[in-house]
Amino acid sequence: WLPRAASHSTQAQFAAAMANLGSAGGLHMYALTLQRASGVTGAVFGNFSAPRQQEIAVARGKILELCRPDDNGKVLTVVASEVFGTIRSIATFRLTGGNRDYLVVGSDSGRIVILEFVADKGGWERVHCETFGKSGVRRIVPGQYVATDPRGRAVMVGAVEKQKLVY
Repeated sequence: WLPRAASHSTQAQFAAAMANLGSAGGLHMYALTLQRASGVTGAVFGNFSAPRQQEIAVARGKILELCRPDDNGKVLTVVASEVFGTIRSIATFRLTGGNRDYLVVGSDSGRIVILEFVADKGGWERVHCETFGKSGVRRIVPGQYVATDPRGRAVMVGAVEKQKLVY
């Protein structure tokens, strides 16, 4: 709001500008988080970008990071992607005979998503998306627990209560 010392013409200009924005369809709401989440929800290791390239995928709330150790022993973030939702669980998955890993992500949207890291684009690309429940973090909707078969044959998704799914 404007301070009391502002003149009537300034207030009128401000009101006209706001009315003009609303009528022209130019007013957009935007939410911006100033500080990233620092708590790690989940972390898995694998070969995501290339064969024999050891990397760590880290989930921090709604941010998915791909980290790689350098020659000095420090862990560097290769890419950090923000997802639309909250990441509940992550696991690695390698197809039989493959040399790269995929990332299985369980989220609060009631879906599991299989992601592949594409080095050319510098980000994650969705390979498959499976919907199995309602949105929101619920005790009966699977996605809280994700387990994978070491041989790449199955992925099991479980809820806190009752439901378990195997793909």
